[in-house]
Amino acid sequence: MKKYPIYTIQSFNCNAVASDFYINTFENHLTTHSFIEEPHRHDFYVLVLFTAGTGIHEIDFDKYKVQAGSAFVLQPGQMHHWSLSHDVTGYVVFYSKEMYNLYFGQKDIDNFPFYFNVHAKSEIILSTDETVALQPYFEMILQEARSKKDWSHDKIMNLLDTIHIELARKYSSSSANVLVPYSNKIKQLSQLIEMNFIEQKAASFYAAALNISLKHLNRICNESLKKTTTQVVTERVMLEAKRMLMNKNLTVSEVASRLGYDDYSYFVRLFKKNALMTPVAFRTAKM
Repeated sequence: MKKYPIYTIQSFNCNAVASDFYINTFENHLTTHSFIEEPHRHDFYVLVLFTAGTGIHEIDFDKYKVQAGSAFVLQPGQMHHWSLSHDVTGYVVFYSKEMYNLYFGQKDIDNFPFYFNVHAKSEIILSTDETVALQPYFEMILQEARSKKDWSHDKIMNLLDTIHIELARKYSSSSANVLVPYSNKIKQLSQLIEMNFIEQKAASFYAAALNISLKHLNRICNESLKKTTTQVVTERVMLEAKRMLMNKNLTVSEVASRLGYDDYSYFVRLFKKNALMTPVAFRTAKM
């Protein structure tokens, strides 16, 4: 039975500069870690920039086209895999939230719009000029990671932050990624859902936790995400259900139970309503 792994940064050949940081050219990364082409998850943040080649990148069951200028920003826990051409080139960077937040003090990695909440899009498409402008920053990080010079960690962190700032500007300027109204409340809701969605699925719980009325919370979700609060919670539950179903070691009944559903039949009906297929059909289609 196949189980889809959750990799730590220590699963890779980490640089000596920091144990919770990794950078490589994408072509070298594929050569030494070919296993990443199979579905897997990470417990760290992932930043990838493609400079050549084509392919498909599937992230949490959404498919994205890979081309020169494709940048991807993944949050911990997202399931993904690649199908790439042999001529693909680019850069891949791994880093932990703790490393980033500790270095910058009051600055939080989750404040960047693409890490803002679980509804943030993972893809950023750069123009040729924008891609060329970002490449030197990745190259300088590579050089610093290999050099072991004094203050290398400081330079790496500031270069990484500059890359994030440039990507955030592009992300926020894109019509497809305009920041939603009530963004702070949506972020708080997203964080609450992430911590509680297995035990708490009632919209009223999240309204109470945010100290606002359920009517007001539903208005915030409708204006910001075009969804009800219940739909937002259910989407997070269904995403986790899909992730779990990719592990054949778990029966559908076990998936339902781990997600807090004692009524197996109700879970199947809920899944079918949201995924337009049964859990078994979904698993069969994805394997």
